[in-house]
Amino acid sequence: MNHRQRILSTIKGQKTDTLPYVPRLDLWYKSNKYKNTLPRKYSSATLMEITEDLDIGYHAVIPDFRDYEDEMDNIGFSLGIVNLKNNTYRVDFNNIEHRVKEDGGLTEVTFKTPYGNISTKYLYNETMRRSGATIGHTVEHAIKSKNDYKAIGYIYENLEIIPTYKNNIWFQDYIGDRGVAVAFNLLSASPVHLIMKELMKFELFIYELNDRPGEIEILGDNIKVFFDRLFNIVLDSPADIILSGANYDSFLTWPAFFAKYITPYLKSQSEKAHRKNKYLLTHTDGENEGLIKEYNASSIDIADSICPAPMTSLTFKEIRKDLRDDITIWGGLPSICVLKDSMSDYEFEKYIDSVLEDIGDGDHIILSFADTTPPDADFKRIVKVAGLARNFGQVD
Repeated sequence: MNHRQRILSTIKGQKTDTLPYVPRLDLWYKSNKYKNTLPRKYSSATLMEITEDLDIGYHAVIPDFRDYEDEMDNIGFSLGIVNLKNNTYRVDFNNIEHRVKEDGGLTEVTFKTPYGNISTKYLYNETMRRSGATIGHTVEHAIKSKNDYKAIGYIYENLEIIPTYKNNIWFQDYIGDRGVAVAFNLLSASPVHLIMKELMKFELFIYELNDRPGEIEILGDNIKVFFDRLFNIVLDSPADIILSGANYDSFLTWPAFFAKYITPYLKSQSEKAHRKNKYLLTHTDGENEGLIKEYNASSIDIADSICPAPMTSLTFKEIRKDLRDDITIWGGLPSICVLKDSMSDYEFEKYIDSVLEDIGDGDHIILSFADTTPPDADFKRIVKVAGLARNFGQVD
């Protein structure tokens, strides 16, 4: 079997010849490439060439957030919108008057609406480049008070979404049989999640949700029109798997909030995807205590970047036990296990042995480091896991 076949067969609950190993190496690669610290053998290699040489799967789930045609494609970043080369869509802002100013990695965008102006600022600097990160950081959020609600609603209601399926076809051709080109929807799983995650400072959101829940929900309904149009476009793309929503945490997206504002939306998207014979993936890194039951209720197919203890409170065995049997875990290995400062060689060997034991027969497991392989990872450990996965044997 090739890597693409192993990934899709695992999601379907079918037999594979061995345990799929598809580690996310993009940040590790970009950081070490930038600093000229890649392993000597791979000093001039692409990431695809490295994965081919190691005979491991190519991780094509989380996109490169700097992979756009023009800097202007990123003006919606602080609204939770990114126009990337490999997207199955392009969001056009031409219906909304806007002004952009860039200075030393800080980008200021002002959107003009009949209800007032919305200003945002986001940062992408040298420190982020050296770390391998491709996603910037919002330093000025769009919503400063309830007075911005109508203007924000106006923006999302007037965005044009254009299908760009040829981009996904190109991406699929590039990945080939080394992996699965996942179609990116949004990092927010629902409109209210977007308001929390992208549009407001977290503290302000908590106050607003407590003081004005009805107004937050009305704004969510305004954004929902955009959400549904975009997801339907992604759904009609050639992709087999769709990524929707990311970065949950038991504190930030607490279980009651998740159940009310995220689970119903993921469930609706999952059902739509299933009717098209597609799969829904959501990026479940973070502290998942209390959230497993919501993942089960949402009917998702893939819990991407599941991160167990010691980085979170739940062990791999506990997650495996509580997660619905037909949900595929993509992850399972905490990123610190490949850091020598965090685990000695002995501790690493012992930890990996315990994970492989807890995996059981290996069904619905795609082995990877969660959230990602850190830049300072011991390369020998990355290779070691490849060998262990290869020698795991048939997965029934």
